[in-house]
Amino acid sequence: MTAPLEVDGPAAPPRSNGELVFAEPWESRAFGMAVTLYKAGHFTWPQFQSALIARIAAWESAPTENGSFHYYHHWLGALEDVLAHIGNVVAHEVTTRAGMLAKRPAGHDHHTDDQHHPHA
Repeated sequence: MTAPLEVDGPAAPPRSNGELVFAEPWESRAFGMAVTLYKAGHFTWPQFQSALIARIAAWESAPTENGSFHYYHHWLGALEDVLAHIGNVVAHEVTTRAGMLAKRPAGHDHHTDDQHHPHA
């Protein structure tokens, strides 16, 4: 089961030549968290899409001071909203965990030599 990502519309993720685009490692991690939780059955994709569209619409009606649009900030906010709404987590727990993940250096998700050689 894969996430039915929109190609067009307000909830469509950034793409270049048809491929998903992530400007920073935390963005791909936020994307992966949402897709993994969806695949695990924690929420439906329409629930997530509705939350994402609502986040984007709220920004469009009252943009931030600098006016910059950051798709994955809205993506992460939508994930927080969905998980909090269904009672899986409290929104600040998602924010705290996402902040911890965002601080990890690039490449941190790759296996270390100890993981490849458990007896080392």
